[in-house]
Amino acid sequence: MTTQPINPRPALGEREMIVLMALLMSLQAFGIDAMLPALGQMASEMGASGNDRQFVIGAYFLGSGIGAFFPGAFADRFGRRPVLAIGLVSYIVLSLACALVTDYDVLLALRLVQGISCAGLSVVPAAIVRDQVGGDRMARLMSLIMMIFLLVPILAPAVGQGIMYLAGWRAIFGAMAVVGLLVSIWVWARLPETLQEGNKQDIKVGTILRNMGTALTDRGAIGYVVGSALVFGSLFGFLNSSQQLISETFGMGNYFALIFGGAVVGMVLANFTNSRIVERFGARRVSHTALIAFIAISVVQFISASQAQQPLAQFIVLMSLSMAMLGFIGANFSSIAMQPFFHIAGAASSAQTALRMSTGAVLGAVIGGLYDGTARPLAVSMLSCALLALAIVLFSEHGKLFRRVSN
Repeated sequence: MTTQPINPRPALGEREMIVLMALLMSLQAFGIDAMLPALGQMASEMGASGNDRQFVIGAYFLGSGIGAFFPGAFADRFGRRPVLAIGLVSYIVLSLACALVTDYDVLLALRLVQGISCAGLSVVPAAIVRDQVGGDRMARLMSLIMMIFLLVPILAPAVGQGIMYLAGWRAIFGAMAVVGLLVSIWVWARLPETLQEGNKQDIKVGTILRNMGTALTDRGAIGYVVGSALVFGSLFGFLNSSQQLISETFGMGNYFALIFGGAVVGMVLANFTNSRIVERFGARRVSHTALIAFIAISVVQFISASQAQQPLAQFIVLMSLSMAMLGFIGANFSSIAMQPFFHIAGAASSAQTALRMSTGAVLGAVIGGLYDGTARPLAVSMLSCALLALAIVLFSEHGKLFRRVSN
């Protein structure tokens, strides 16, 4: 289903929309993944010890989850562009503020605030896509968006490591501000308003709570929201502890960016493949198959991690395969969960993103905090989260997987 923009800007072509939505979401990823190589140096300079270094990532994740509750309602009332503008300005200003702090607790507070105020950058792109398409076509577009988006986790650690060596870790925050400014200019110049006048919602507490409640109580949707929160929570656990795992457990700190980027390549290839097959086979069939495969890979990862000395090659191959399965799960679960909510796409995206991000952030922090010098806690967590995700998806599907539902 298509809509007409309500301002003079011409509608974006499909390719430009995909790239721009991916870049908006990528700002969040860059703000996380570019930090990873610098966590050890950052913690040492500011006096943080042990697993506390992970809080620079965890605070941002948590803020993004909390903040995601708010932008959708405003985007449903005032439009998508104003909410994006607030998020982009906050991203730029708070990145510069983080570059200047000297106290670790203040840095964590700023990262939390940044996550909250920039949450619209994660919420609004899905609403913009849902304004224009639905069903398996939305899943295809979201897969292409995710494919481009995932280039950032591949490149950002190397970019962050290079910036750190050349100008110190504070310059990474400066780079975030510059990238945010460039994306802001593109949004201002090219992005039309996609919210239809007839779909505007009142800014009333009752209306907001009703719309969000609808998005989180629909049986057919909630399993996919919670399911993705669980499996991506295990991914957040890997992100939180990846610097320690790669640098300390496997002693490959100098190759962190290369190893981390290699693990993410599988997600890029999976999203590209998903974009080619999802309209043929359906989002449910593809994502259910991927979830079961994720469980099987997690079992093998647990066996591998239980060895006295787990080989690095085994860890990377299995993590790459797991992340590839997440590439088939993420866009499809999100599209299935958003399908019933065209008329309240902003509130639905807000509520669902908030639940996914806040749950994932808490799980990621817990999983990261379990780091004990081995990959075993991560492997156990991935398997446990995936089994719980399968159970909740079965609840949404009334016990039947692999169904093809008409759009």
